[in-house]
Amino acid sequence: MNILYSCPMHPEETSDKPGKCSKCGMALVNKDETGHAPQDHSEHHRMMAEDFRKRFFVTLPFVIIILLLSLQVQQWLGFSIDFSGREFILFVLGSVTALYGGKPFFEAARDELKSRNWGMMTLVSLAIIAGYFFSVAATFLFKGESLWWEISTLISVFLFGHWVEMKAVLGTGGALKELAKLIPVTTHKVVGNEVLDVQTKELEKDDLVLVRPGEKIPVDGIVIKGRSSVNESMITGESRPISKSKGDEVIGGTVNADGSLTVRVTKTRTDSALSQIMNLIRLAQDTKPPVQKLADKAANWLTIIAIVVGSLTFVYWMFINPIGAVAAATFAITVIVITCPHALGLAIPTVTTIATSIAAKNGILIRDMKGFEIARNLDYVVLDKTGTLTKGQFKVSRVIPFSGLSEKDILKIASAVEIHSEHFVAKSIVKEAKRRKVVIKKAINFKAVAGKGAIAVLDKSEIVLGNVEMLKREKIDIKDNQKVAETGTVVYVAKDKILVGAIVLDDEVRVESKQAVNALHDIGIKVAMLTGDKEEVANKVGKTLGIDTVFAEVLPKDKVNKIKELQNKGFTVGMVGDGINDAPSLTQAHVGVAIGAGTSVAIESAEIVLIKDNPLDIIKVINLSKKTNNKMKQNLAWATGYNILAIPAAAGVFASYGLILEPQWGALLMSASSLIVVANALLLRRVKP
Repeated sequence: MNILYSCPMHPEETSDKPGKCSKCGMALVNKDETGHAPQDHSEHHRMMAEDFRKRFFVTLPFVIIILLLSLQVQQWLGFSIDFSGREFILFVLGSVTALYGGKPFFEAARDELKSRNWGMMTLVSLAIIAGYFFSVAATFLFKGESLWWEISTLISVFLFGHWVEMKAVLGTGGALKELAKLIPVTTHKVVGNEVLDVQTKELEKDDLVLVRPGEKIPVDGIVIKGRSSVNESMITGESRPISKSKGDEVIGGTVNADGSLTVRVTKTRTDSALSQIMNLIRLAQDTKPPVQKLADKAANWLTIIAIVVGSLTFVYWMFINPIGAVAAATFAITVIVITCPHALGLAIPTVTTIATSIAAKNGILIRDMKGFEIARNLDYVVLDKTGTLTKGQFKVSRVIPFSGLSEKDILKIASAVEIHSEHFVAKSIVKEAKRRKVVIKKAINFKAVAGKGAIAVLDKSEIVLGNVEMLKREKIDIKDNQKVAETGTVVYVAKDKILVGAIVLDDEVRVESKQAVNALHDIGIKVAMLTGDKEEVANKVGKTLGIDTVFAEVLPKDKVNKIKELQNKGFTVGMVGDGINDAPSLTQAHVGVAIGAGTSVAIESAEIVLIKDNPLDIIKVINLSKKTNNKMKQNLAWATGYNILAIPAAAGVFASYGLILEPQWGALLMSASSLIVVANALLLRRVKP
């Protein structure tokens, strides 16, 4: 078996042997069974933070000595230390600081240059290298003041700033790690009459596990013994405990409450709901919303601006308005440092990372940040009827007896036949009979007639159930007063060729559907309903819910055309469906939302997946999209706006007023800007969708 290694930060960088990533220099790690490196972005940031911290403290003593040996610093502090070889010691200590402390910046700059994507590390490296060679020249080639203390403190400030920044960035993520913690390390495996404690990762499909009260369920499975309630809020966002008994599905990572459960394992490792959710979060955090592309372009332009303005600054102060080589170089280096687009690089990713985490905690999985960003601008939300606005479960709404029989009599006759069938209409009739405490006696000689109904024998009488076509087939007459003009599904009941009653069933409308439609109207979004049902049935549901546009009798293949119809009128359209039958229309819409995914969360046709089948979660998606976009704009405004004043100040425009920025203060300002962006992103955590 070939072992494949990958970069945790750049999964596309792979190798068949250990090594380093060509993009970021991070060590390649062995991929697990998922095909993903087992570490995530937060692990990358943790390693970076540790590296910056170590280099900061290693170089700090050298920087302090350089400061004490620098004549300008001595002059400011009013003391003097001068001896033969002082400049050479400054050269040695400055070189160690520049080479060791600047190494991570140089390596990253090399990668930026290779990818032709100049950015912050290119500028930082340029500033360090320019200051270093200027100082070497001032030490050995011409008599003049060097920049050893400026360059050393610049590196020290950069190392410290990046260390603090990476720690702050770590606070924005961690969603994948938090999800991974939901799975217990060990579990109780049932083997015969014994219960053995084993590693959860050792479990295989069809193994039996015992979950005691208060313990986490280790894997996805089906309850085969026991009764309890399970807290699934960490996966689905559902706050109330869900009752579980024999035959019910359970999700790995959820918490068993008050009873013991014996669970048969159905999914392990990469197949589990939790693994699928983690993969979706990872994908979402790797995708870039349109505003990120804007930020990337701005960062590239800032890099070019920094080099051009820095060069012009040196030329101006060196030749046009000469103030000396050291001062001119200082201004130029400060311009390059302060223009570093690091804040721009953090402005969007920190926000998207937090947004995906918040969404996941609320049972919303974002597959593509582009679609998520568009959600805030929706004009129309198209909802599939069956399974989205309705429960997709038929319920008996009326029982109509003929020939003097009672409603219970009709249900008794019908349920005796339907108990043999697995059809959803049959199950609904049997369920209603049981609810009314009707004693069900099984009919014999049951025969189903596809698309029409069924025939059976009950107490030596022939029973026929079905639609009008079934009655015609069996030559059973319907009197005018027996025709049922209902908008639901009608099942006629005949006994010995005589019509004795009818049962009307409706697809039950969700309680949350009316609230969802009203909430969408409140924020100025129109609602359309898409269904293959007859027009009268669709219009009844549409009127009940207050829907703006009803598309009825639409074949599955034609649903996509209804989405196009709205789009051609200039509307930005979101489609909400079950993610399977509605796949083409979900893909066609500007934003596709798969609803009610449950544990099957890997819906390929939708940008957003709702684990629960609650239409109200659509409002959460839109609200979170709006608040996320606001944070992105705030970060972009700050990340670019501070340069309007900072660049001229660094170039010496305000020197005549006594305002001069030196490289180390420029580095502090740049780092502060990055930290402000991260801190502002962290405020998004307070948002409740």
